[in-house]
Amino acid sequence: MDHVAGFCVCNDVSERNFQIERLGQWTKGKSHDTFGPVGPWLVTKDEVANPQSLSMWLDVNGKRCQNGSTKTMIFSVAKAISYVSQFMTLLPGDIVTTGTPPGVGLGMKPPRFLEVGDEVALGIEGLGEQRQKIVAA
Repeated sequence: MDHVAGFCVCNDVSERNFQIERLGQWTKGKSHDTFGPVGPWLVTKDEVANPQSLSMWLDVNGKRCQNGSTKTMIFSVAKAISYVSQFMTLLPGDIVTTGTPPGVGLGMKPPRFLEVGDEVALGIEGLGEQRQKIVAA
């Protein structure tokens, strides 16, 4: 954690058609233009008492779809950084995203996917909030 500058919100967007219909998971589904917006700012490490104790939420069109906490992360921030650093060189400015709270659309019954015109709002306690409107690619 000595190498962590701070924490921020990142919308962990996934293009499920790329992942499901075109086979494969992470690279295609996470790499489309505008995916993974970061911000609205970076909160320095000294301003976050415990990164493993922050509430997180996501609304679609004003309805709460995801609600959780970093307490339920499978791996701590420190463990995630340690693991990722085994496969790539991490440099100043690199961002390591850590996942999303329960309630993703793919896991809903029936599955619910974002559509053009949907509005997404999300945030993490103490780190800020984001809003995006879904547009056609």
